[in-house]
This record gives sequence, structure tokens and C-alpha cells, in this order.
Amino acid sequence: MTASSDDKLQELQSEVQRLLGRCLLRLQQYERLIKAIIAQQEISGPVHDLERMQAARITDSARKTLGNLVRDLLGSYIVANQIDSPLSAAADSFEDANSISIGTQIALSDADFVRTETGLRELVLLRNALVHHFIDRYDLESLDGCHRGCDALVDAFSKIDHRLHELRTWADDMRKMHGLMAQIVQSDQFRDFVVTGISPDETIRLPDTGIVRALQEAAGELALDGWATVSEAGGWIA
Repeated sequence: MTASSDDKLQELQSEVQRLLGRCLLRLQQYERLIKAIIAQQEISGPVHDLERMQAARITDSARKTLGNLVRDLLGSYIVANQIDSPLSAAADSFEDANSISIGTQIALSDADFVRTETGLRELVLLRNALVHHFIDRYDLESLDGCHRGCDALVDAFSKIDHRLHELRTWADDMRKMHGLMAQIVQSDQFRDFVVTGISPDETIRLPDTGIVRALQEAAGELALDGWATVSEAGGWIA
């Protein structure tokens, strides 16, 4: 090999390293963002334990591989239209009466969901190929191998960048939905519904009214043979 070709090879090897590093940095950005989405997509559990459970979700997401994160994302945050939300049953899984389950989802058409699922699974395969198999696929000791490696890395970066842009859009949607939920939770109508059982249309559902719930709790504590006096319940509530 001549000095000129040797210099050219070193130049191309440096370019391969630069392009590979660029891809890996983009993948790390993707993994950080998908972990944040999964950790924040749902808040569920007993009210007094929400902070601990949310911290546990964050820790659990931090340990997962990209493949596991993608599986978690599909069917929880990104769902097909025909899939019923798993959130509706989440609150019922807790024995504590003071439990809450709030979550956000993006529903796609069947065709879009399949297309998105395919794209995300291809991203996982691409990530694994870059991290574990890149130098096995391209002979970086030859000019031709370096040229082909550079072309593959440019194409890989385009695909990763596209998926990262898609994920950022989903994250922005989540932030907007969280903002809307915060407005609703802080509204007088929401407080009336939770505390007094008065719906926004001003109808009243007695089982959800504060006094009925309080009496039910009192009866649970005081009842003998299924009965408790109103005066005893009033004292217990006070």
C-alpha cells in the first residue's frame, strides 16, 4: 500500500468513526426520550403511594433495553384504534379505596399502527447491528469497506433521525395532554365532581357524593351486623 492510499484509508476510517459516533449519540437521545415517555405515560396507584410508585416506574424504565422499551411503548402509549385502553382496569387492581389511574395514549389507525410497529422494530435491529455487528459487516481495513461503511452509516443516521423526530412529536403531544389534564384537575367543575359528585352538566350521582362516601367509610368501621347509627357515623366522620 502506498503512502497516499494509506493516508486515504486513515482518513476514511476517521470518517467511519465520526459517522458511527453520530448514530450512537442519536440512539442515546432516542433511548433517553422513550424512557421518559414510558415513565410518565401513566400515573396509577394508591394516592398516598403515587410518588414512590412513579419513582419505581422511572427506575424500571432506566434498566430496560431499547427492544423492551419499544414493546412497552406499543400497546400502552401508542395503540391501535380497536384496542381497549388498559387504563380503565388499572385503578380496580388496587385494594386501596383512594386510588387513581391517569394515563395518556395516542390511537393510530390499524394501518398506521402496523407501519409504526414495523418501523420501531427495524430501529431496534438497526441499533443492535450498529452496536454489535458493524465491524463484522464492513472491512474497515480496506478503502472499499470504508466507503460502504460510510454509506451505510449515512443511511442509518437518516433512519434514526426520522424516528427521533417522530418520538419528539409524541413527547410534545404528551406534554400538551398533561397540560390539559392539569387544567381540568384544577378546575372547579372537577373538584365538584370528585368531592360532591356533581357532574359538569350539574347532575348528581349519589354514590359519588362526598357525604355518601364518608358514610360508607364510617359504616365500614363501625357497623355491627351490617348496621351503624347515623349519630355514631357522624361522630366518626367529624
